[in-house]
Amino acid sequence: MRVHGKPTRTITPVPQDRAVDIIDQTLLPQAYRVLRLNRLEEVAQAICSMQVRGAPLLGVTAAYGVALALSPCADDATLLAAIRTLGATRPTAVNLHWALMRLQACLLPLPPSLRAEAAWLEAGRLAEEDVQQCRRIGEHGLRLLRALVGVRGRIEIMTHCNAGWLATVDHGTALAPVYAAFDQGIDIHVWVSETRPRNQGLLTAWELREHGVPHTLIADNAAGLLLARGRIDAVIVGADRVAANGDVANKIGTYLKALAARAAGVPFYVAAPRSTIDFACTNGADIPIEERAGDELRLLQGCDAAGRPGQVRQLAADAAVANPAFDITPASLVSTLISERGACPASSDGLSALYPEERSCLFDTSIHPDIHTS
Repeated sequence: MRVHGKPTRTITPVPQDRAVDIIDQTLLPQAYRVLRLNRLEEVAQAICSMQVRGAPLLGVTAAYGVALALSPCADDATLLAAIRTLGATRPTAVNLHWALMRLQACLLPLPPSLRAEAAWLEAGRLAEEDVQQCRRIGEHGLRLLRALVGVRGRIEIMTHCNAGWLATVDHGTALAPVYAAFDQGIDIHVWVSETRPRNQGLLTAWELREHGVPHTLIADNAAGLLLARGRIDAVIVGADRVAANGDVANKIGTYLKALAARAAGVPFYVAAPRSTIDFACTNGADIPIEERAGDELRLLQGCDAAGRPGQVRQLAADAAVANPAFDITPASLVSTLISERGACPASSDGLSALYPEERSCLFDTSIHPDIHTS
């Protein structure tokens, strides 16, 4: 997508320097800065601190993290330690663990002398696959959006969190159909919820503005009113994990929008690539929910009147808070799942129809104890 009019991706390998460049998303939307990562520990910290975020992007970033770890030494111990380190960073987004399993399967059979170069190549393949998968999600989702053009003359979309190109390598998941519609000249407008407490909705507003897509930012609690008053044609969100039965884990607050959409008779779409679908996870109850630091609620990040970045304390340092990062939307509230292979019902039968070869897929639980098998 575009930043200041220039085509840009969220992560760029610099193999000659054994490094990767990322966009530091903790500084957006106040500042845009490219950050260079040279070591495994820097990649792990970037993932934990959400300098990189979004389920598909986490998987690609972790793959490059393995490549960086193997540059000085590529023996079995180094490879497996890197996978364990990266696997412990974020528990809910399954793309990260999926990517690590793929790197392990690719690299472990190779002699150590070949692993470092093979890791860079495999990470690059993952990145390109993500771009193409997100592009196809946009194409399939566009067919659904076209059907929404009615008497209003334009499409009114609501989204939550950030599932645009900042959450992937390019194009995005939930926003991929929006960008596809806009680029084809369809009159479309996006209602963007702020998504407290990390305010990832501000990232959505930033990237929509960079691309020129009309949008309006709203407080999270305004979503129900807009849906009830018939202002919204569809809600479309991304996912951090989709269980085999179609239950969806996504940023906290997604479930409330799904409930409001159902009450208003508005379709609720979930867009996600194959790497987000966990066929080894029976249902949403088996998905681990990340509990993040309480200071994300106690402190507000922003700029003062002079434009200087900083933090403002809104709660005492010892104030008791709970900060679950995700919630589970039952498959029964999801109108349609959109993947790179097409659209399907949110059900085990629907997912199996799109991915017949994956029905018995199992993950290696040694990578992370929160990944369940069935």
